[in-house]
Amino acid sequence: MEDTKENTCRVLELFSGIGGMRMALEHASKAFTIESAIDVNPIANAVYSHNFGEKTVRNGNILSLSGAKITKLNVNTILMSPPCQPFTRNGKFNDINDHRSDPFRHICDLLDKIPLVRFILMENVKGFEKSQACQMYKTRLEEAGFHYQEYILSPHQFGVPNTRHRYYCVAKRKGTEFKWKSEEIIVQQQGDHGAQQTSIGTVVEQHLPEPEPYALKSAALLKHLPLMDVCTPESTNSMCFTKAYTHYAEGTGSVFCPLSKEEFDKIYSRAMSVEDDDRKLALLQELRVRYFTPGEVARLMSFPEQFSFPDSVTNKQRYRLLGNSINVLVVGMLLQEL
Repeated sequence: MEDTKENTCRVLELFSGIGGMRMALEHASKAFTIESAIDVNPIANAVYSHNFGEKTVRNGNILSLSGAKITKLNVNTILMSPPCQPFTRNGKFNDINDHRSDPFRHICDLLDKIPLVRFILMENVKGFEKSQACQMYKTRLEEAGFHYQEYILSPHQFGVPNTRHRYYCVAKRKGTEFKWKSEEIIVQQQGDHGAQQTSIGTVVEQHLPEPEPYALKSAALLKHLPLMDVCTPESTNSMCFTKAYTHYAEGTGSVFCPLSKEEFDKIYSRAMSVEDDDRKLALLQELRVRYFTPGEVARLMSFPEQFSFPDSVTNKQRYRLLGNSINVLVVGMLLQEL
């Protein structure tokens, strides 16, 4: 019985969002208990509670945590995905000077005060690895007795038809060896599963009961479609979905056309050769281009089929929450290091 308890991950889930890290633990088939999950976003917490029960997650400010409080929780594992805005173009790359990085900086200050913690996994946006915050984190890890490995990985490398490059840092107490390096994790997954690329057609709903909310409006078809990444059923990749999906046309995620690539190209080429806007719009509407639904985006992020949103959460909120979440399969792979 003691061995079972010793091998159980007792987890503190920070910046827990809608439960991506928890789902990754389930995907990794690890024995775990979430001792506490903390996030300041009440809508994200409502989604977490809807899927996993109300007892674990709480609205909380990470700045209120102390080393003593974490030690009292008796956790041996910390999983976290801190806010990425301080390290993005839209966030103006303010790095450690952005107040949204304060909770992460606070965690860095606690690393030498949590002796029971043996394993930490942190995810953030690609580009974080060049930040002052990243350098500070790695310095504090070493000072606290951890060693670490860094990865830039995307689900597309594992056969998922979506590109979402993210920075990952896996830290262990010194004396505990790592199983693999970044390139080795990809090779192993390919060897185990053949790295067979899944197509978009296996992810999308063939017949949406209510397609209208997801259809591109006339203005978007005429003005923005040339800027959009359009997926067809045989496509084997899609763009990274961000929290601004459906709000901004360019660079926030792909759109879907149910026609074949050949049919799409044929109709689109005819439409682009027409100068009259009414005729052009009529042709573009034949393409039936639409946004991916939140459920389809969740599949592209490797969420399990049983995951769902409460009815009270709007589509706009769903896209924002998904855009801030993680890819469950990629994190699940890294959790094999546990």
